[in-house]
Amino acid sequence: MKQSAIIRTLIVDDEDLARQVIREMLKPHLDIEIVGECANGFDAVKMVAELKPDLMFLDVQMPKLDGFEVLELIGNDVAVIFATAYDEHAIRAFEVHAVDYLLKPFRAERLGDALKRAKQRVGVKPPASPEQLAATARSGEYAERMVVKDGTRVHIFPAAKLDYAEAQDDYVALASQGKKYLKQQTISSLEASLDPRNFVRIHRSYLVNLERVTRLEPYGKDSHVAILGDGSRLPVSRAGLTRLKEFLGEKG
Repeated sequence: MKQSAIIRTLIVDDEDLARQVIREMLKPHLDIEIVGECANGFDAVKMVAELKPDLMFLDVQMPKLDGFEVLELIGNDVAVIFATAYDEHAIRAFEVHAVDYLLKPFRAERLGDALKRAKQRVGVKPPASPEQLAATARSGEYAERMVVKDGTRVHIFPAAKLDYAEAQDDYVALASQGKKYLKQQTISSLEASLDPRNFVRIHRSYLVNLERVTRLEPYGKDSHVAILGDGSRLPVSRAGLTRLKEFLGEKG
């Protein structure tokens, strides 16, 4: 556990009034030190890296990056209390091991309860891994965009522009429009987050966007490769060949 009594805290909300309310409500809590505030997810990711807070108050719906995408990029070193006006994200928040979920407007007593939980959590990493955070979604929903952190930069592109993904140990290389982005996530987790009507696992190490496949070619004995529109050649396993033929047949 962290020995220091002071909890370094970051407030992230796109509404200035909401940040002001939290700031005022935290004043009686002398062991809380507000080290920064910001109004969007990009700045939140940057400030977490620079300021290394112990605790973060985080809104869900924000411009640029939403609260869950912020969590996916910063990992699990920071205790997080969601503060939002939308109750439909509560289950997902606890699935990613948030300390608490405050529904605006909330009372000072409710904030105090959340802080008690936060003080128990600070310095202790919850079990959620980056790949679990990336794969967590509400039932029936699939990822609409890919979010990747590269040093201090954040890359975002629509899921539809993902050409294919290649497994590399605990990472995946995401290929999109001639570029590759390395992300800490397993390929199985990525597969679960994408719409199976558009993305197919063709090999233990490869997942492909069906829209990019132009043809299949034999490659040696009992093996095939998928040829993509940009010329990429991806290995296809026996199970992958069956899946691919099914999907290509369905699509025309």
